[in-house]
Amino acid sequence: MPRQCSQKTSSKRNAAKKKTPPLPATTTPCPYAAFVGLDWADREHEVARLDGETVYRHTLPQTPEDIEAWAGTLRDQFGGRPVALCIEQSQNGLMCALQKYPHLVLFPINPAQADAYRKAFAHSGAKSDIADAELLARYVREHHSRLRAWRPDTAETRQLARTVELRRDLVEERKQTMQRITALLKLYFPLALVIADEFSEKVMLALLARWATHDEWKRANPRTLKQIVSPFLKDEERCHELVQRIRAATPLTTDPAVIKPNALYLQTQLAKLPGLNQAIAEFEQQIAQLFNNHPDAPIFRSLYGAGEALAPRLLVALGTDRDRFQTADDLQSYSGIAPVTVQSGKSRDVRSRFACNKFLRQSFHEFADHARKHCDWAKAFYQHKRAHGQHHHAAVRALAFKWIRIIFRCWKNHSTYDDAQYTAQLRRKNVNYLPPLQTA
Repeated sequence: MPRQCSQKTSSKRNAAKKKTPPLPATTTPCPYAAFVGLDWADREHEVARLDGETVYRHTLPQTPEDIEAWAGTLRDQFGGRPVALCIEQSQNGLMCALQKYPHLVLFPINPAQADAYRKAFAHSGAKSDIADAELLARYVREHHSRLRAWRPDTAETRQLARTVELRRDLVEERKQTMQRITALLKLYFPLALVIADEFSEKVMLALLARWATHDEWKRANPRTLKQIVSPFLKDEERCHELVQRIRAATPLTTDPAVIKPNALYLQTQLAKLPGLNQAIAEFEQQIAQLFNNHPDAPIFRSLYGAGEALAPRLLVALGTDRDRFQTADDLQSYSGIAPVTVQSGKSRDVRSRFACNKFLRQSFHEFADHARKHCDWAKAFYQHKRAHGQHHHAAVRALAFKWIRIIFRCWKNHSTYDDAQYTAQLRRKNVNYLPPLQTA
């Protein structure tokens, strides 16, 4: 028996030695001929290219000729093969210049990503432009498989996207100008704000364009006053009421040291408004033309509450590349509507997402706020959230979260939104926020 056991043991050992030979390792060939990091600046950029562990450094001036020569050198050196180029941010002059070279595959990353990667290797906080360029090159070499290369949308979509962004900037500038005007009037001329509340803002601006102080308003000829405001107040009684309101008002101050400088600055702010209004009107006309000619316009025009301003913004938020977002979750996170969960041990916190495209988040937030005023189920959902203790903006974000899933599906399927069909689907699911159907 002992001999038999030893024979069995030895046979097991021999079998263990005769293992199946390991399969040869399969590695996916790298699709890029080189990895380049570029730390951009206004006048010149630091460039680092990796060849194994060898780093080739270069300073690239911000001129079209130098950029053309540098891109041509990379093309000739690597025979036109793709070159991965990592750069911070996505909107700068250099980024626009590099888009026209097909052999350069651009990886724009958030500056916060680059900063976190730098701190992982430089605990002291040391920083330099050339070191940042080398870190960007190493970053794209190690993580290019997990990064998303920049792919340009159609020219029409990119033009529409830039136009709606600039139109929004003009609207914000006009809003800031009106806020400055309001702040000035509170200092020395509150009667103008009273007129704006009791009559209209257009009446106030028309009068301020002619006279910028309380005393000038009071000394003005009643007939002249009526001529100025009559285009805005069709009723003769309202015009007479306005004149009497101005005559009976008491000035806040008569100190010329307060009135004169503020009145002078007020005139500079008032002078901006006609130009801003004209520019906004021209941008809106261009947006309408681009949007109407876009093949995806019917999808976003069918959304309740989108309107002429928000429908083009929602279109450019998704673009025309159907592979850009694989799921609605991707779009919810990218837009910043989806919250962020921070969990460590027993603590768990859900907070708003700040690392996102702010203009995109604002577009979905404003659309959801408008949609609840035009769509019955959206209104019911908003009121349900408010009744359960959520404040206004939290309820609007929750509504935007739902709308993104609807918009994403319509966008993927090239189909328009059908409110009756979606409401019927909600009733089949027996959601708790819809009111019961009215029966005859």
